[in-house]
Amino acid sequence: MVNIRKVNLSSKSEVNAFIQVSFDLYANHPQWVPPFITDIRTMMNPNKHPYYEHSDAEFFIAEKDGKAVGRIAALENKPFNRYHEAKDAEFYLFECVDDQQVADALFETVFEWAKARGLNKLVGPKGFGPLDGYGIQIEGFEHRQMMNMMNYNYPYYRDLVENLGFTKVVDFVSSHVQPQNFQLPPKVRRASEIAQKRRTFEVLNFKNKRHLLQWAGRIGEAYNKAFVNNWEYYPLSQREIDFVVSNVMTIVDPNLIKIIAKDGEVVGFVLPFPDVSAAMQKNGGKLGPIAILRLLMEIKRTDWISFNGVGILPEYQGLGGNAVMYAELEKAMHANEQFIHSELTQVAETAEQMRKDLKNLGVQFYKNHRVYHRNL
Repeated sequence: MVNIRKVNLSSKSEVNAFIQVSFDLYANHPQWVPPFITDIRTMMNPNKHPYYEHSDAEFFIAEKDGKAVGRIAALENKPFNRYHEAKDAEFYLFECVDDQQVADALFETVFEWAKARGLNKLVGPKGFGPLDGYGIQIEGFEHRQMMNMMNYNYPYYRDLVENLGFTKVVDFVSSHVQPQNFQLPPKVRRASEIAQKRRTFEVLNFKNKRHLLQWAGRIGEAYNKAFVNNWEYYPLSQREIDFVVSNVMTIVDPNLIKIIAKDGEVVGFVLPFPDVSAAMQKNGGKLGPIAILRLLMEIKRTDWISFNGVGILPEYQGLGGNAVMYAELEKAMHANEQFIHSELTQVAETAEQMRKDLKNLGVQFYKNHRVYHRNL
């Protein structure tokens, strides 16, 4: 028999038990990258995560024969629902052994939770903010997870959710390309040069983190606006913007970042992140002094780089802005011979123009994460 227990967020032992489920399930898995335990604790702390200023979440553990065999988080993102005139609940942090009975019990608990709130649809996996990875992985299991920018799961997860009647909402595709082979068509490069020559756009480079931090607030505001036409968009609060920027700034290399500005305002960005997955695997979710040193060393020696933040405000996409953005993406890829692999991480299929552009630029779509929904 499966027993579902709601996590008492005031209990450190219960929070730890929820977190431990994924560490047990993927122990020694070569492609899984452990999340920072402090990040999951923050998600589970209403006093620390800005999500709880406007929305609600609860967490559940599944037990069978006295052992934890699954978990799930149930969310109600109220600003998203207001913006889209929806009544959605979301699920996130879903982990489960290969047992349909366990998955059924977890989701039935969330179905009841959502219906009690007057919500009529369950969508997910979808997390607490724009930095949380979207979807259940359905392709590319042979490739390592890109840090904690996406989810990793076993192939049977797809069957667990589809057997419950969930169907596709949107896919998030990640692409691989060798940086030195990334070459823009001449006409795109020319369009970028013309736009910059006419001073339509200015490209900003940064020598150090102090200089970058002076622009951090404006970068955060542009990040919020750039994806306004995307499926997952909702207007972030100022504290959420600050939270995103603070997290982004921890592992960026200022020399690689490219900001596109117009009249002193940020209208586009290319945000590259050196891949520290190997160090995260060795750290096992911990962030002590040795773990931090290991991460810093990995930044200097990794041969992978992730571009998980490439965007231009919609109103500038037809004015040469896209060309400038891709030209700066090319420069960032060619800037450092340390990197021989790069990933464009989780581009939604609803970002139709960007998906077309990437395909034309010869990237290889090699991972796919699917967001599901089910009416209640």
